[in-house]
Amino acid sequence: MTRELPVWRSLMYCPVNVEKYVDRAHTRGADVIQLDLEDSVPMAEKAGARKLVEKAAARVRRGGADVVVRFNQPLSMAVRDIEHAICPDVDALACTKIGGVSHVQLLDELVSELEEKRGVPVGRTKFIVMVETAAAFFRMRDIVSASPRIVAFNLGGEDFALDNNMQPTGEALLYPKQQMIFAANAAGVIPLGFIDSIAGFGDWEAFRKMVRRSRDFGFMGAGCIHPGQVAIVNQEYTPGDAEVAYAQKLIKLDDEAAASGRGSFTLDGKMVDVPIIVRARKLIARYEAIKKRESRTLAAMEYRA
Repeated sequence: MTRELPVWRSLMYCPVNVEKYVDRAHTRGADVIQLDLEDSVPMAEKAGARKLVEKAAARVRRGGADVVVRFNQPLSMAVRDIEHAICPDVDALACTKIGGVSHVQLLDELVSELEEKRGVPVGRTKFIVMVETAAAFFRMRDIVSASPRIVAFNLGGEDFALDNNMQPTGEALLYPKQQMIFAANAAGVIPLGFIDSIAGFGDWEAFRKMVRRSRDFGFMGAGCIHPGQVAIVNQEYTPGDAEVAYAQKLIKLDDEAAASGRGSFTLDGKMVDVPIIVRARKLIARYEAIKKRESRTLAAMEYRA
């Protein structure tokens, strides 16, 4: 299944019921603002919070960010949240605690009905699916392929650890997170997250190293729980200038080798063949997509100014 994927490096959480956060969200530089109805909203305020989504979505996207709404489970709460979330200014839903294929398909059916009712093109609202239990872990391959709306996949480390009586450390979560990355790539969607927990922050250099290591493992974007994380995540999930220059060099040399009838060549004492060139071309394509996104964001900010 081939899907057109968005460029989502940083997805910043914003509790929809906290006005000061909503008011400044568009200035943070995140690719995505995640309007949260789930963990950051107290149970007593959830009914009122969901009524704020439509107006908040229009406000937080002023800086060019896409908008995702993270809704609650169980299903009785999810339905009410989604009924308030389907509108032109919401690009996707973060589907928490997914249990299986039928769960995704039920949500897909509900969203299609609401899109049609509200004049939103059917299929426009994308899904981020989240696995957070041991039972769902063993269904990941099927879950992430359950709907063409799915563009990203995540494993909720804290809840997953809780369900498995384990600590949410990088070491403990390494295996399940790697399996999630494999499932995401098999389905052709974005693997979201970090290789370690983001519950603690403040040591920004340590955080940067962790994000860089996460990219090495294959993550392409991640949620941010603090505005200070956004710039670091954007930088580290973007190919650097040296990487781009090296990839361009590889592609140029490959073109020259192909012109002379060779399928591989050596550079700096190392053999360069097809997988390395494919990786270089993918890196350039991602870099160009990120630059296009940044240009659109800059244009949106200038327009608002």
